[in-house]
Amino acid sequence: MTPKARNPFPGDVRRVALLLDKNSNPFEVGCACEIFGPRPYPELERDLYRLTVVAADDSVTMRDGLFQIRAPGRLVDIDSADTIIVPNRPETGTASNPAILQAIRRAHARGARLVGLCSGAFVLAEAGVLEGRKVAVHWQLVDELRNQYPAVHVAPDVLFVDEGDVLTSAGGAASFDLALHIVRTDHGAEIASHVGRRLVFASFRDGAQQQVVQHVMPEPTESPLAPVLQWANERLPLKLTVEAMARQGQMSPRALHRRFRDEIGSTPMAWVTAQRVALACRLIEQSDLSMNLVARKAGLGTDANLRLLFQKHVGVAPSEYRKRFAPDTTPRLLPAE
Repeated sequence: MTPKARNPFPGDVRRVALLLDKNSNPFEVGCACEIFGPRPYPELERDLYRLTVVAADDSVTMRDGLFQIRAPGRLVDIDSADTIIVPNRPETGTASNPAILQAIRRAHARGARLVGLCSGAFVLAEAGVLEGRKVAVHWQLVDELRNQYPAVHVAPDVLFVDEGDVLTSAGGAASFDLALHIVRTDHGAEIASHVGRRLVFASFRDGAQQQVVQHVMPEPTESPLAPVLQWANERLPLKLTVEAMARQGQMSPRALHRRFRDEIGSTPMAWVTAQRVALACRLIEQSDLSMNLVARKAGLGTDANLRLLFQKHVGVAPSEYRKRFAPDTTPRLLPAE
């Protein structure tokens, strides 16, 4: 796998270009604008990203002719961006604008980070940058992407895939998952959690969850899982078992597994592990605790287990994570007045 491309200067503001083409999907466009756009975060001491919306033409018609967007940027602006986002487009069998494909190839050649949201993977594949890579795409498009681009390795069930310099997501809300993963990669878990809370969106789904769940996620007050999740989150440093979580939810372990599969898309213990890794990220960012103490306080046991799970979920060693997001380099949240 290609080594993950990380920002060597986490204090820097990354430049992001959002690429629009005819019939782009407004939802994925909106996701990118909400996360990376100039929306002010007064709690932070600085901006995280500088977004430019670019297109080949003066105006772009959105999906199904819903409306038009006048993009302030042009394709040449891609050449100065650190990250290029290619959103969804429904006509996956229609050839893309050659100028857009060429701009993507130039960006890839100079090492920019490419992000394909949902069927944006088709555009990246058409540009020739996905051969031999693992990618995510909406579950309804898996076979189509495989048939059109057999050299691309399609992961059929995951929410997103991070290949370092090329990242792809499934459809819908998975675009938010990938965008928050990028924020977490660039600026640390605490900042990503803050952005997620502002959006009223879960900010630590590591991409391995299933795309398709059996039911729409209920409101926390309606779900029998809500008190279980809160109870477990408050006890992450302690020993947690499926049986104990099931007792807290007044259900059988089998019923708990079914609830997690249907509502969250993972097993109970996989969810617990993800929350513990997220807690370890925050502890590393906000303290100078030894890695052994971080592992114990996060419920991960030993520093060896911490290193193993950190590499799996975050993509770097804990020590490297601390170098990037130590307290003196991470943007601070200003205290509430």
